[in-house]
Amino acid sequence: MLSNDTDPIVAIATAPGRGGIGVVRLSFGRAGEAAAHKAMFALCGQSLAPRHAGYVPFIDGKGEALDRGIALYFPAPNSYTGEHVLELQGHGGSIVLQLVLQRAIEVGRDFGLRLAEPGEFTRRAFLNDKLDLTQAEAVADLIEASTEAAARSAGRSLEGAFSREIHALVEDVINLRMLVEATLDFPEEEIDFLEAADARGKLARIRHRLDSVLADARQGALLREGLSVVLAGQPNVGKSSLLNALAGAELAIVTQIAGTTRDKVAQTIQVEGIPLHIIDTAGLRETEDEVERIGIERTWGEIERADVVLHLLDARIGVTEEDHNIDARFPAGVPVVRVLNKTDLGAPAASREEEDAREVNLSAKTGEGIGLLREVLLKIAGWQAGAESVYFARERHLIALREARDHLALSAEHADQQSQVLDLFAEELRLAQDNLNAITGEFTSDDLLGVIFSRFCIGK
Repeated sequence: MLSNDTDPIVAIATAPGRGGIGVVRLSFGRAGEAAAHKAMFALCGQSLAPRHAGYVPFIDGKGEALDRGIALYFPAPNSYTGEHVLELQGHGGSIVLQLVLQRAIEVGRDFGLRLAEPGEFTRRAFLNDKLDLTQAEAVADLIEASTEAAARSAGRSLEGAFSREIHALVEDVINLRMLVEATLDFPEEEIDFLEAADARGKLARIRHRLDSVLADARQGALLREGLSVVLAGQPNVGKSSLLNALAGAELAIVTQIAGTTRDKVAQTIQVEGIPLHIIDTAGLRETEDEVERIGIERTWGEIERADVVLHLLDARIGVTEEDHNIDARFPAGVPVVRVLNKTDLGAPAASREEEDAREVNLSAKTGEGIGLLREVLLKIAGWQAGAESVYFARERHLIALREARDHLALSAEHADQQSQVLDLFAEELRLAQDNLNAITGEFTSDDLLGVIFSRFCIGK
């Protein structure tokens, strides 16, 4: 857990290292307006007009300038944190920023100013109703976004697109709960409230809408986390060549000598904005070489953690008994794509998909069929091209949405039964609402907040 949420705090808000601009941010918490004006005079030598940029010196305890730059004052509640905020935007040298920071701490001793902890400014924004929890998380996701698609999706969440969908679902669930509980409160009434108000139809529409939000959230989570794709197979089937072909660079050593790759080689690529974490591993075989044996053990460890396994084979030879033995050891539930490589020496490139099996013929050497493999990986990921409504979601969002979906499914079962189980119908709706509220932070434990904001960068 973070320290007192009303303490005055200060931090450097820009990334470590040298840059054209550096920002020191102060949020005054319970110290309020008086402390803000004291800090202005001590740090800038003058009072600042609210929300107007002033070009001022940043002065030390002797009245000498440490730097010159832009100072901005945002009175509460019209600031990022909802508190009185002062921002000093100067040159981005690490030494000069540290000097300004130390001076701010000296000035703030009288009113309890301390260094901010990771994510504390955004935590204040959440606690002061400037952002809900999904928007607060989107701040960190936008900073960390590694692709254009990820940045756009995080931006949509920050603007409140995801929150609006959740709030609309909650409102629908509340309205349905009122109908059910009215029936429970007035069982002697002749009018069947549920039938007259089309309660079952309302519930069906809520479930359909939640399924749509969950589908968009799954894609958003995919944009954030990506897929871990492990290349596995016997030695000398072209795993390293395939890694190089997918990455578009010579990352792994390729020779005709079996067992060249002794340890994993990893590279992240992007396909339609989806991060794919490709891991090349040691060839799977029986060996007396101690170093290679260790590499093979690590290969199986990577396979256990994989989201997708690409099982490479030589297209000229096909599936051997050793390949069947390798197949049998793959963990249950992990999608496996059989990749028959070296079609430039034999069969043409192609892809095939059956109920429980996927297969791609390609040539890592010429690049023929690589596009087919990318399409198969996107299909496994559940990616849909042109999905503009995607939100940048996290695993906790998916868990809450799935649990809400399960409670709504149970409520539908109770709705179809006799009136004596209407209390169970109402209870399942309440639990669904609690799960949805947890997404935006309207029903969230302090322990969860501590975990979420501790992963932010300092100064944000």
